Amino acid sequence: MPIDLSKAVGAELPATEFSWSDDDLILYHLGIGAGNPPTDPGELRYVYEGDLHVLPTYATIPQFSMMMSMAMIDGLEINLAQVLHGEHEIVLHTPIPTSGTVTQTGRVTDVFDKGKGALAVTEIVSVLVKTGEPVFTNRASIFIRGEGGFGGDPGPVTTREPPNRVPDQIVESPTLPQQALLYRMASGDKNPLHVDPGFAAFGGFERPILHGLCTYGMVAKAAVDHALDGAPERVASFAARFSGVVFPGETIVTSIWDEGDHLELTAESKDRGVPVLTGGVMVRR
Repeated sequence: MPIDLSKAVGAELPATEFSWSDDDLILYHLGIGAGNPPTDPGELRYVYEGDLHVLPTYATIPQFSMMMSMAMIDGLEINLAQVLHGEHEIVLHTPIPTSGTVTQTGRVTDVFDKGKGALAVTEIVSVLVKTGEPVFTNRASIFIRGEGGFGGDPGPVTTREPPNRVPDQIVESPTLPQQALLYRMASGDKNPLHVDPGFAAFGGFERPILHGLCTYGMVAKAAVDHALDGAPERVASFAARFSGVVFPGETIVTSIWDEGDHLELTAESKDRGVPVLTGGVMVRR
């Protein structure tokens, strides 16, 4: 169905409420590879309720179903099989508590014409019920294949090259062969692309792929653990572009450049030598 900018841009997403507990956080952290090795005190902080710390990318979980509801917006009815997650940004207004309930409101802020497809941008603000204050904001750019060419604004150029020097740190994060099976239960993202070999083949992949937001979480964890002294509360925001896929069982190699007030990040598959996440920027609090 052709995109109708007059209806789509500015359209509000159905408001939602979401609650979590320490068990939900632990499951999420396991889903992005935390707990290895299981006796490491730094890893135990993510998987043991005795001294639980919250990685900032948990912010992507409460908003997920609301983000995907954009497919039902009048003027933007789309086939979810035709969408790709292009970029994602989280802004942490305050550190995420180990339990809580948020109310969430959101809207479609822009729809850009990329020729071969359309790029729809959503913004979702999550407010902690206990305080009445925003706790995190998600901004997602979703590429819709085959829906471009409608004569709209192509949007800004967002390509970001890393610093022209050797990275300050390089971190390897191995994934499990069953990593996508863990993450789909931790996140609620049940897209069969990540579990069903036949569906993955239909989508053009040799086997099921890891969720992009799982890769996003693993790269953020690498940066927090190795460049921010294992202190997730120091993250003010994190944005990155999804530039390739990870197959479960591969190792993600994250390159980190320390630029003072922020970190620049890229990641690639060690096994295939291809980029999987580019243009990463993590701002320090």
